[in-house]
Amino acid sequence: MDKQWEYQVRINLEEELAGLARADPDNAAIKPLADILAKHRATMKCQFDTFAEYVAEAEKRGTENYPLYAWTKATIENAEKQAKYLKAFTLYVEGNEVYAKPLADALEADLQPLVGGKLITRLSKHDTNPANNPQPAAQYRK
Repeated sequence: MDKQWEYQVRINLEEELAGLARADPDNAAIKPLADILAKHRATMKCQFDTFAEYVAEAEKRGTENYPLYAWTKATIENAEKQAKYLKAFTLYVEGNEVYAKPLADALEADLQPLVGGKLITRLSKHDTNPANNPQPAAQYRK
């Protein structure tokens, strides 16, 4: 039997709107995106914020229990990567970080018309297959 992978949809927003989305997700400037997310019972979370929360939790609870701590901390402290991840958002469906392919496909299809406009600069779909996902650099592996 083939392994059934789950999926995640990610978007990048134009820089100004990314800041707005982080501070005020109900702002009228991002209403077309918010409407699509609501239709799919989805929310978005800035990837930089997710990384920063992971680092803060690791530092509070003990970094030895967080295998990606050093890699994640180095990422958020790198100005170039910080700028990149402040515009990147992960889409959660019904509170789930990963979800079935049909849900991801439908969300991706509804978002596609917004790509290249003033709101979404990039749209991507990722699966949970480890072979398709980046691994920490050698210096960050335990």
